[in-house]
Amino acid sequence: MREFKRTDRVADQLQKELAVLIQREVKDPRLGMVTVSGVEVSRDLGYADVHITLLGEQDPERIKENLKVLKRAGGFLRSQVARRIKLRHVPELRFHYDESVVRGQHLSSLIEEAVASDRSRQPEGDDENDSGEDGAKD
Repeated sequence: MREFKRTDRVADQLQKELAVLIQREVKDPRLGMVTVSGVEVSRDLGYADVHITLLGEQDPERIKENLKVLKRAGGFLRSQVARRIKLRHVPELRFHYDESVVRGQHLSSLIEEAVASDRSRQPEGDDENDSGEDGAKD
C-alpha cells in the first residue's frame, strides 16, 4: 500500500485543472498545442513537476520555446489553480517535456519495420506456420 495517497489526488486534480487552464487561459501565440501528460507532486506539496507533450513536429527549439512560455505563465497558472482548488499551499509549478510519447512512437515504427521486413523475407507458400502450431498431425 502506498504511503502518500494525498499527493496522488492533488497531482490528478492539478493535471485536470492545468490542462484546462493552458488550453483556455494562456493567450501567448508562441504556445502550441500542449497536452499535460502527467503531474508529480513532492511529499510536502512544495513542488509539482508538470510533464507536457506537444502535438505536431517535435523540433527541439519549439519544445524549448513552449517550456519558456509555460515557465513565464507559471505564476498566473498557479494563482488560477489556487482559486479553483482548495489547498493551503499551492505547489510551485515546474514544467518538463515528456519524451515518452515520442519514444513510444519511435519504438512502434521500429516494430512495424521489423514485421514488414520479416514478411518480405518469408516465402509465399509458408503460411502454415503462422497458426503457431508445430505442424504435427494426429
